[in-house]
Amino acid sequence: MPFHENHTVLFDLDGTIVRSRDGIVESIYAVLRDLGHEPDMSIDLTWVVGPPLEELIAHILAHYGDDRVDEAMALYRKHYESEGMHKSPVFDHMRNVIETLSAEGVRLFVATSKPRHLARKILHLRNLVQYFDGLSGARADDSGAEKPELIAAVLREHDIRREDALMIGDRRFDISGAHANHVRALGVLWGYGTREELTQAGADALVSQPSELLDAIRQQFAAAEAHPHG
Repeated sequence: MPFHENHTVLFDLDGTIVRSRDGIVESIYAVLRDLGHEPDMSIDLTWVVGPPLEELIAHILAHYGDDRVDEAMALYRKHYESEGMHKSPVFDHMRNVIETLSAEGVRLFVATSKPRHLARKILHLRNLVQYFDGLSGARADDSGAEKPELIAAVLREHDIRREDALMIGDRRFDISGAHANHVRALGVLWGYGTREELTQAGADALVSQPSELLDAIRQQFAAAEAHPHG
C-alpha cells in the first residue's frame, strides 16, 4: 500500500536507529572508575540501553554498595558527551528505511529517553537530522524520560491522530509507551531487547532485521485502516 501524508512513524533512537551500546557501557565503566570502583566485567550491561538514566545508574551503583546517583549522572553526561555518543553507528539499512519513508511523505519523529540535545547531536553526527519533523526527548537533567509522556508530547504538539501513528523500538518501554497512547508499536530484534521482552510487552508485530522494516510498517498502517479502533 502507498503511504499517505498523515502517516507518522515515531522511532526510538538507541538500539533502533543507532548501535549505541558500546558508547553507553564504556561511559558507565568510566563513571564507576571515577567513583573508585573496578567495573565488574562479568555483568552483562546490554539491558542499560533504553531505561531512563537515573533508574539504570541507581541499579548499577547498588551492585557496588554506592548511592551517589546524582554525582554519577553528572559524570556520565560528561563522559558520554565527550566520547560515548560518537560510538553510535547507524544500523545497516536503517538509513535507507528513513530516507525512503521521508521521500514517500511519511512524517518522521524520534521519541527517546535520551536528553533531547544529545539525541539531536547524534542525528547530526550521522547526517539524519534533516529527515525528522521533530524530536521528543528527556530534559538536559535527564528528567522527563518516560516513554508514555514523550510519545504523548509528539502526538499533541504535532496534531497527530493516534490511528495515523506507529511507534518503532527495541525495548518494552517503547511498546508500553505507545500502547499507553493507543498507538500501534513494532518491536525490532536487532537492538537490545529480547523477543520475549517485546512479546510480553504486547508488540503488534516483531521485525527481525532492518531490511524487513518498510514492509512491516506498510502492513501496520494497512491493519490500522482495516481496523481503525483495533
